[in-house]
Amino acid sequence: MNTPETAPGGTVTLDAPEFPLVAVLGPTGSGKSDLALEIAVVFGGEIVNCDSLQVYRHFNIGTAKLPLEARRGVAHHLIDVADPGELFTAGEYARRARAVLADITTRGKTPVLAGGTGFYLRALLDGLFRGPSRDQNLRDRLAARERRHRGALHRILNRLDPAAAARIHPHDVPKVTRALELCIVTHHPVSNLFRHGRDALAGYRALKIGLEPSRDALYQRLDTRCRWMFENGLVEEVRSILELGFAATVKPFESHGYKQALQMLRGELTLKEAIFYAQRNTRRYAKRQMTWFRQEPGMVCLKGFGDSPEIRAAALNLVNGYFTVRNEKFPEPF
Repeated sequence: MNTPETAPGGTVTLDAPEFPLVAVLGPTGSGKSDLALEIAVVFGGEIVNCDSLQVYRHFNIGTAKLPLEARRGVAHHLIDVADPGELFTAGEYARRARAVLADITTRGKTPVLAGGTGFYLRALLDGLFRGPSRDQNLRDRLAARERRHRGALHRILNRLDPAAAARIHPHDVPKVTRALELCIVTHHPVSNLFRHGRDALAGYRALKIGLEPSRDALYQRLDTRCRWMFENGLVEEVRSILELGFAATVKPFESHGYKQALQMLRGELTLKEAIFYAQRNTRRYAKRQMTWFRQEPGMVCLKGFGDSPEIRAAALNLVNGYFTVRNEKFPEPF
């Protein structure tokens, strides 16, 4: 990838060495948006969304999007860029995000990634493996096996490629299916294949800051947030999305909170039950996110929430040191 460089005098050249890129990562509810916004304000940055749900229009309350008035005049990118019925893959995200990074850098700003979708981050930074096309007959046979014996595909993958199985949750059947398909079609472990043929992001050096609050404190915050969403318009938001003509089967409705709100509208759950299941599933999702990010190479982990003064100060110091090492002049954070 050619990347822009602002040379003395303001002209733009290509094939620059490395430009700064800050990524604020962590589980849902950890305060990523607040911290990323503070970094962007202090260091002249713009936010690049790295959340697979915030790309969808109309899904606001359940995705915890920052409203426009809370963005402090900082530009936010890759939010509300797809209709709910559109297929928005990790590859599409990487393609669009790389174009956004180049645009931000060309204008002399610093891109600040914010989000908790680890697969999007990996697609952006490391690129995606360009594997063989899907074998629909094989996939149909695998789907039939999974219907007969739940969890069977993950067990098979664990025999063929333990490393890949360890990184994919057993309940994530689409990812398990694709990994197993690649193992069978190529006769090689998919974890080996992924090390080759990727189009890694060039021209940027990323500072990855990971937020990891205590599990108990995070779960308490998530429970409170889930309840707040239901009490402040989540069900009404779901009803309005349906009234716009989008089907209840579109992908964003599979996410925690939205799925339970749909079940409420169908009469399948009471409000109390909907909140309970949304809270439980969100906690489980956050646990999987924490497991994923603990394996993220080169990430600097901060043990707390992104909106706490101590964590905010530590993060600003990290970013300031990152720029100082690069001998670049940026505003002091204090």
